[in-house]
Amino acid sequence: MLIDTTGHFCPQTTCAYHGRVGWGNIRANGHPSGRRWRQLVCLGCHGYFLETHGTPLHGKQMEPDKLVWAISALAEGLGLRAVARVFETDPTTVLGWLVETADHLEAFSHHFVHDLDVEQVQMDELFAVLSAVKDGEISEQQAIKRLSRSPHWVWVAMDPVYTRILAVDVGDRTLAMAQRLVHQVTRVLAPHCAPLFLTDGFRAYRTALVTHYGRWTQPARCQATGPRPRWMPKPGLLYAQVIKSYRRRRIVGVTHRVVFGTRQAVEQVLAKRGWTINTRFVERLNLDFRQHVAAIGRRVNTLCQHEAGLRHQLMLFQGYHNFVLPHASLRVPLPDVPEGMASVKRWQQQTPAMAAGLTDHVWSLREVLRYRVPPWPQPQVG
Repeated sequence: MLIDTTGHFCPQTTCAYHGRVGWGNIRANGHPSGRRWRQLVCLGCHGYFLETHGTPLHGKQMEPDKLVWAISALAEGLGLRAVARVFETDPTTVLGWLVETADHLEAFSHHFVHDLDVEQVQMDELFAVLSAVKDGEISEQQAIKRLSRSPHWVWVAMDPVYTRILAVDVGDRTLAMAQRLVHQVTRVLAPHCAPLFLTDGFRAYRTALVTHYGRWTQPARCQATGPRPRWMPKPGLLYAQVIKSYRRRRIVGVTHRVVFGTRQAVEQVLAKRGWTINTRFVERLNLDFRQHVAAIGRRVNTLCQHEAGLRHQLMLFQGYHNFVLPHASLRVPLPDVPEGMASVKRWQQQTPAMAAGLTDHVWSLREVLRYRVPPWPQPQVG
């Protein structure tokens, strides 16, 4: 039986085929000593390596299903210690699995999510520590003010059309973090892409967007010595804010403010989808974060203790959300379904990556963990 090895590459740095995918230099070489994983050989350097090399499954002695199920439980919102109890292992071991998987999924996401052409980007930030919010003690607004300097704010940027998570980060609620989030968004977008940005009323977003989508402009001279050049937003930059007013922890008013561009241009972009100025998609995504990331759930005892641990859980959920988890809002009807056959599949489930054309199928978590990410982007063939 012919074994498909097109997705593998030689890991030897001294080999001329190092990191090259689909060059026909990899051959299967059976299972050494009856082991579970197949051995591969590179015809260029005649080096041998296992098919799990460069994945979280490499070098693990336990059953692969146990690791996959444990990571799935973490991705679905179960706490780290709870996963350790369910699978009868040490919490430190589960933490090691999480760290390796998060690093792998971060590289996996960078491999597929790049040079995107998107219409809109919604950005928001949510606080991860809620232990100060208790009944009768302090209000949520007071907690936000108290925790504004906490290093555990989760920053999210998403594409609302395909519900893709473009960037996620952790840090304090400052201008520097807003700059960092916008910078991460620009790294995954195509160079020519200038989408419509929608955020809440946090002022730092305005400065961050002007920094990345601005240019030097020479104002008109009114006298002999004219003014100095100024850094101004580009003409094509569109940015609107949704400002909410609260009273007694309830929303009493919502104001829409067009910061850059014209209201007509902003509404024209939104009219393609039948939408208005809002941030409801990223706010709904915040709820998914609360449900799938145990460290930022509401009123739980699994609050994060370190920024690195929270970051690993967020990286896990980003890859799980974009490639593994089907979304009901993205499903498409299948054609030619006979009437009266209720058992026939009528819908094709889609993930955000599949709906956006980044992949051609719904990935399972096992497939993602077994995927060997090349060390650099591969050139397009043809």
